[in-house]
Amino acid sequence: MTVISVIVGSTRNGRFADKPARWIFDHLAARTGVQANLLDLREFPLPFFDAPVPPGMPGRAPYEHEVVRRWTDEIRRSDGFIFVTAEYNYGPTAVLKNAIDWVYPEWNRKAAGFVGYGAAAGVRAIQQLRETAVELQLAPVRNAVLLPAAAIYAHMQGQDVASILEESDAAATKMIDDLLWWVAALRRARAA
Repeated sequence: MTVISVIVGSTRNGRFADKPARWIFDHLAARTGVQANLLDLREFPLPFFDAPVPPGMPGRAPYEHEVVRRWTDEIRRSDGFIFVTAEYNYGPTAVLKNAIDWVYPEWNRKAAGFVGYGAAAGVRAIQQLRETAVELQLAPVRNAVLLPAAAIYAHMQGQDVASILEESDAAATKMIDDLLWWVAALRRARAA
């Protein structure tokens, strides 16, 4: 079974992130042979990164913080990831970047896809995450899902956003197809 984790990259009150995260999760869960996993950063209240050595340091001591250990275990057991990210000030959220920075070898040689929203449909946040992914030895897939601002505005007005999200179903299918191809290829390579 292939484990793909959807990472909810916002923790703010009244957040929009729940809706696209659940939407892309449902797309994944419908795939044969995929175990979709939802990792909500609200459930992983990670401290601000303050470890004395970087996560990639060979021989580093095990993490002492229980939430960091739980988070790292979830990343370790995942074969691939979909980051659902808002765009704040041209980049991803601080809580998402912090969660990424706590982990290193557990990300290595796995694939990542992206669902973005916010200013410019989240494209600038995704671009920064792609660069971070490469540094973590993740393989970011080319296709991403860029949600229209209309979805956020509808959410802010208390309206249903399902029909707006459905307009991006084809983009979600394409991104998941690419992600699963890379996940399978990288899993075979890691096993070899």
